[in-house]
Amino acid sequence: MPRAGLTPALVVADAAALADEAGFDALTLSAVARRLGVQTASLYAHVRDRAALLDGVTALAMGEVAARIATGIAGRSGRDALRGYADAFRDYAREHPGRWAAMQRRAGPAAVAAPSAVDVVALTDALLRGYAVPADQRVHVIRLLGSTINGFVQLERIGSFDHSAPAPADSWGRTVDALDALLRAWPAPDLEDIPA
Repeated sequence: MPRAGLTPALVVADAAALADEAGFDALTLSAVARRLGVQTASLYAHVRDRAALLDGVTALAMGEVAARIATGIAGRSGRDALRGYADAFRDYAREHPGRWAAMQRRAGPAAVAAPSAVDVVALTDALLRGYAVPADQRVHVIRLLGSTINGFVQLERIGSFDHSAPAPADSWGRTVDALDALLRAWPAPDLEDIPA
């Protein structure tokens, strides 16, 4: 019988807090059960298995990032919106390292289809409407943005920028400027049109 007051949302929220405190790899059903003061078996009434727990944390994190993106791009366009969008991810990764790690994994179908994932896609599409990116090119731009932002954030998180000046914040601003310039110049020529 499930513990009174325990819900799937509460289990996932507690798991997200644990991920931030102890690291995403420490996220197990038994660790969450200990935090909640219940037997591991009690959690199965609320989450199917560890994969479902991880997907729940991923969906929760995407929802929190979506809220930050919405605030960051509201009333803005072009470079200002792009900076708000990029900062939403970078700031979130710094404040919630475990939840950030939950978004850096191959998510299961439930997380991919979650309303929070749909929100992130819709907000990214809203950002791109500030640029003249044709609809058939948006997937390329989304992959470019994700790769650049995630790559920078990951390198910063592991300390790769700690060994030289300038500060990462200076490079971050230049990275956003470079992405803005690239998006303003889009569409890039087809690779078939470029001589080998």
